[in-house]
Amino acid sequence: MPWPPPSPRIRELIRRGAEIALTPSPDWLAELDAATLSGEARRQIAADPVLAAGTRRTNRSNLLFWAASNVRAPGEPVPANDTEAPLAVARDIVRRGLDESALDAYRVGESVAARWWTQIACTLTDDPEELRALLDVSLRSIAAFVDDTVGAISARMRVERDELTRGTHAERRETVALLLEGAPITPQRAEARLGYPLRPEHTAAIVWTEAPDADPGQLDRAADALAEAAGGLRPLSVIAGAATRWLWVHGRPDADRARAALDPLPDVRVALGSTAPGVDGFRRSHLDALTTQQVLTRLTSPSRLAFHHEVELVALLTTDPERADRFVARTLGALQTAPPELAETLRVFLEEQCNATRAAARLFTHRNTLLRRLARADRLLPRPLAQHPVEVGAALRVLQWRGHP
Repeated sequence: MPWPPPSPRIRELIRRGAEIALTPSPDWLAELDAATLSGEARRQIAADPVLAAGTRRTNRSNLLFWAASNVRAPGEPVPANDTEAPLAVARDIVRRGLDESALDAYRVGESVAARWWTQIACTLTDDPEELRALLDVSLRSIAAFVDDTVGAISARMRVERDELTRGTHAERRETVALLLEGAPITPQRAEARLGYPLRPEHTAAIVWTEAPDADPGQLDRAADALAEAAGGLRPLSVIAGAATRWLWVHGRPDADRARAALDPLPDVRVALGSTAPGVDGFRRSHLDALTTQQVLTRLTSPSRLAFHHEVELVALLTTDPERADRFVARTLGALQTAPPELAETLRVFLEEQCNATRAAARLFTHRNTLLRRLARADRLLPRPLAQHPVEVGAALRVLQWRGHP
């Protein structure tokens, strides 16, 4: 053992503490997730819903792995956690083009876990010597466990990186990366390597799932369905991770057909970019699709499909989530927490350029019912709608994509 074997009494205290750690409180887990997904070094992980979800799963996996090991064999070294959760994250990190610096999240998680464990330890004994011995062994164990786990994941990342540099998929991904980075590759050369024409109009999409046990085939079926909704021409698909596909289709997918195609694929989500021609359109549409995905993630939106033009304003408004929250609360007042049909009625009324007849038809309701709801909504606003309709409309759009009508 890399530390002196603990006494039977200390072993028993570690076992009791580990049993407590096996059932972490929601507040502890929320703090762990927030810490491992914050900071500039982890910005790219936090902005990617698949990587963020994988990090949260890995946090729980590491915590339970260490605790369970110390219930079985308290105070003994814990082997590296090479289970599926951390290895899946390693694969996705490599496929996003990130390096081992992304594993800094594990070090942040270690510091949070060590603080929790210290709090648990202080509830197990009042004897200062017992507490000292307990913390000496267990904190060494936590540090060694994290070191070994990071080492195992780094090794997996090296293997994954080697695999990605071989074969036709590697060539396709490399070509896409060159196009997205604006590197000097001719359209003709890129088209030959991709088997995908770049001159026509195309729409990029991010197709992903956050469900840990989802069938990867659902992502491929969703990609095919988007191509069908855009006219049926062959799409360009790149595996960006075990749970993510980057997609380009010619034309713009029909929204109703695309949403219908997602109905039998409940674990799949889709973010679409703008529609534009040529290499510049290829690049811009992908960046817009990433923005759309980030909006859905930032607002924890339940929407499973969104186009960039639907959320572009919301993306600008919610770059700073705290300021966006204040703007919505200040603008909508009591309407924010009123029955959802009031906000929906007012939003549709504004979208229909304040035409009550068109708004009532769109909502499948009687015009008089719509007018009563509008009057009630106006009374709930801090200022009358007529004084600031643009601000109210913008706040309602944010509310809509947060999962409210």
